[in-house]
Amino acid sequence: MSLLNKVLQGDVLAAAKLIRGLEDDLPGAVAELKDLYLHTGKAHIVGVSGAPGAGKSTLLGCLIGAFRKRNFKLGVVAVDPTSPLSGGAILGDRLRMQKHGEDKDVFIRSLASRGWKGGLSRATVNTVHVLDAMGKNVIFVEAVGSGQGETDFARLADTSVVVMVPGMGDDIQTIKAGIMEVADIFVINKADREGAESLKMSLETMLEMNPCGREDWKPEILLTTATEDKGIEELTEVLLRHQLFLAHSGEIEKRRRRRAELELTMAVEDALRRHLATVDGCYLEKLVDELAARKTDPNTAARKVIKLPPTSPFRKGR
Repeated sequence: MSLLNKVLQGDVLAAAKLIRGLEDDLPGAVAELKDLYLHTGKAHIVGVSGAPGAGKSTLLGCLIGAFRKRNFKLGVVAVDPTSPLSGGAILGDRLRMQKHGEDKDVFIRSLASRGWKGGLSRATVNTVHVLDAMGKNVIFVEAVGSGQGETDFARLADTSVVVMVPGMGDDIQTIKAGIMEVADIFVINKADREGAESLKMSLETMLEMNPCGREDWKPEILLTTATEDKGIEELTEVLLRHQLFLAHSGEIEKRRRRRAELELTMAVEDALRRHLATVDGCYLEKLVDELAARKTDPNTAARKVIKLPPTSPFRKGR
């Protein structure tokens, strides 16, 4: 039986092998993805973002339990930051969700960001496809946690959740950032701390001032204390209600087209990175020298690199 067929039958080991191959850009894994893509598009994707320390992973651990009580099959993709020095990542999210690790209907995968921006890693979208093809009903994507720079997670998700914490200046960040435009649900976690109600009032005021053109769905604000499992049922019900709203309003098709646009952009960027890796270092040095000497400009130099054919004499090893 092929690796693809095993994944379609929900084989966990096959899925893990394929995801690892996609992370490592193995040609065989990329070829499998081409056929697997035709079996995707059924899962509901929930993006979860927020500043480091907001308790996103703990919150997700609670949500897994709540959704499993409702017999949902779940996937979780947790993106961890990669060190710019060593290239390593801690990948510690599974430690916070380990109580669900033996559940055959829950697949949790940590991925390193590997320098990609927007709160995602290059393999995030592909991993979501694998989990979708496995038959997962809901897939949670936990963005890297870099704060205001995370935007791509909202383009990937059907439902976008932003997690905030009292006392971390989140009320000020909300005013400065564009998260008002991307969040469907705001979660104020660690709500047992002082300032939770104040933060909620600030959010409510901002939503009134900046409705972002939303007529049918007004972003909900919920208080949770994930370490005590408080507010989780309410959050689960709102997530399910938003899923129904998307289906009944036709908004889901718009969001999935938005996701397709993101995938195309990421694929083009990836293709350019691969192409750049084939260019001979000496040729690149020559272009750098020309730039430094003001004999050319960056856009012209970039176009020269892009136009190099695969059989160019400037490829490595030639």
